[in-house]
Amino acid sequence: MVQRKIDLPLSGLAEGAIQEKLDLELKKVFDNIHDPNTKAQDKRIVTIKLEFVPDENRQIVKLNSNIAIKLANVVDTSITVLTDKDLTDGNIEAKELKSKVPGQTYFDDDLNQKTDVGVPVDVIEQEQNRKNVINLQKERG
Repeated sequence: MVQRKIDLPLSGLAEGAIQEKLDLELKKVFDNIHDPNTKAQDKRIVTIKLEFVPDENRQIVKLNSNIAIKLANVVDTSITVLTDKDLTDGNIEAKELKSKVPGQTYFDDDLNQKTDVGVPVDVIEQEQNRKNVINLQKERG
């Protein structure tokens, strides 16, 4: 076997500590690649920086290492918000539009019908029925 003139294998430096750090950063890179909240095609970058600092006689060199990564950013999420002023008390209201169309009801994952802002329709109907019920016994006097 031919002996190398410069024998500094990355995996053996600092008793394997540099390789161990690289392996930890690579795990982060691959976790980021498999994260569905990131763009699949975005580049991920691993930078290994080796800094050589020789002494005055140029015989002893201190080797510093740094491993940096750049991961893909998490994908932005946007929603539509409905806002209006409550006519009874004048307070401003804001709620997420869940049906995608203002005023349109939709079915959630459990097949419950909800208003455009996610309130169950049957709850609203019950509240309206309670308000519209006339107590005839009370009216008789």
